[in-house]
This record gives sequence, structure tokens and C-alpha cells, in this order.
Amino acid sequence: MKDSLKRSHEPVFWLLFGAGGMLAALAGAMLVFLLAFGVPAGLLPAGALSYASMHALATHVLGKGALFAVVALFFWHAVHRIFHSLHDIGIHATLRARLLVYGSAAAGTLVAAWALLALGF
Repeated sequence: MKDSLKRSHEPVFWLLFGAGGMLAALAGAMLVFLLAFGVPAGLLPAGALSYASMHALATHVLGKGALFAVVALFFWHAVHRIFHSLHDIGIHATLRARLLVYGSAAAGTLVAAWALLALGF
């Protein structure tokens, strides 16, 4: 008897979409506030966003993890939203569309990992 349930990879993409959306809602708003309003208004200490302090963040293992999570999950959230928006405008889910959209998120994730690892520890 043939199994009536088909296996799908869609739950993995919905998981990444949800995690990226939650991170965008929580951390994205804070990043926009700090960079657009906090720095110009002087709410942050002098040099908080200097090259030296940002390099120190990006070379620390916890900083690497946080930066990687933000970049990678923002990528996956965005491409999943774009993929479903393509369906709304009439471009249906072909294998080529899936590879292009999700492949771009995978490529962005790999570039982010490479860039963070290239900085060293």
C-alpha cells in the first residue's frame, strides 16, 4: 500500500522563515533605532560603533554567532517571503524558481560564514 503522505522540505523553510521573522521583529527594530537614532542623538558611548569595537565583536566567538544568526536568518526570511510573493503575482513554484530563490539565501549564508571566518578569532 502506497503511503498517502508525501514528504516535504517545506517545514524546514517555514522554520527558517519564522525564526528570521522573529529575529527581524526583535533585533531588527533595535538595530534600526540604534543606528538611525541612537548614534546621531548621542545615546551610545563615544566609539561604540567604531571600527575597533565592531572588529572586536566580529572576532569574538559569541559575536560571530550573533552576527551570523542575524544575517543568515534575515536572508532566509526574506527569500521565503519573496518566493511566496512570486506565487501571488503568477510565477508558480517550479524547481528553477525554488533553486534560484532558496539558492540565493544559501549563497548569502555561505558568504556570511566565510566572511566571519576570514576575520579570524
